[in-house]
Amino acid sequence: MSPRRVTLADVAKAAGVSPTTASLVLSGRGREMRISQEVEQRVLKAADDLQYRPNAVSVGLRTGTTRTIGFVSDTVATSRLAGDMIKGALEAARDRGVMLFIGETEGDPELERRLLQAMHDRQVDGIIFAAMFTRTIKVPKEITAGPAVLLNALPRQPSTLPSVLPDEIEAGRTAARVLLEAGHRDGIHLIGVGPRLRDVPHGGVAAVERLTGIREVLTEAGVKIAGGRRCADWQPEYGLDATRSILESGVPRALICFNDRIAFGAYQALSEHGLRVPEDVSVVSFDDHPLAAWMRPKLTTVALPHYELGRKAVDVLFAEIGHHRSGVVREPEIHRVPMPLRPRDSVTPPPA
Repeated sequence: MSPRRVTLADVAKAAGVSPTTASLVLSGRGREMRISQEVEQRVLKAADDLQYRPNAVSVGLRTGTTRTIGFVSDTVATSRLAGDMIKGALEAARDRGVMLFIGETEGDPELERRLLQAMHDRQVDGIIFAAMFTRTIKVPKEITAGPAVLLNALPRQPSTLPSVLPDEIEAGRTAARVLLEAGHRDGIHLIGVGPRLRDVPHGGVAAVERLTGIREVLTEAGVKIAGGRRCADWQPEYGLDATRSILESGVPRALICFNDRIAFGAYQALSEHGLRVPEDVSVVSFDDHPLAAWMRPKLTTVALPHYELGRKAVDVLFAEIGHHRSGVVREPEIHRVPMPLRPRDSVTPPPA
């Protein structure tokens, strides 16, 4: 026979108070209702001693909430790097006493539809809809049935949903400033995109925004981008080929690689030509993939704040839940999370 569940009446009896008083204390309204600190402590101690757990169903019926939120992603859960987004969301949810349900679509529209429907069937209070890399998406109609937030994604069509994104424009500015502050004024090449805004991979929000920030800072400093090579994919082999192509025309003074995997390929190409990083060529990059700290010399990079993105998404979602309950209609906002610089050993003043 399973043990009898501890009830609110049991806690009230152990604390020597009425069930109403015990309920007010355990719902966090003790101070609001002027219940003394001594009584409050008695109730909390009794609840702890008896290992009392409120009935989630009855609490949900009484408050109109289930204290649960959904996290639906494409491939975040199985991505070693972006999995920190889930960790951030989990910890932010736990801090609020909320449970996080996680589902992954693997890019399958039908699975995505069923996952979102399953979240709504479980009456989650809201949904975070996440993408592994920053991109524009078609917002699924199923997500608009309740409060929701887009994480690492922008809506392709007009939408009422807020978005939480890394601040890629400021990240581009940061990368450019790193080179300027080291004294680089010429011979700066881009690896991953061309020098113009139209020379970026299709649908690459991060690429466009990083390039926008880079161009803004260099232009203000009167520095012209020497050249750039667009990569079909941001993987090491493409960085290798793009850097080899640049080296056919001469030795660059500095490279801005559009992610750390590209930078890894660039390192290999420079080494093939007998060039040293940073003595001959400085290199700065983006993402702070674990690879960046393993490379020799260690790679200076602007970090994607995955953990902070997850936490911020939960904060924004709870603001949305509050707006829905109060009937407030707001313009959709884009919340940008700072991308910190990880200064390491790959940038130095240009050779005399």
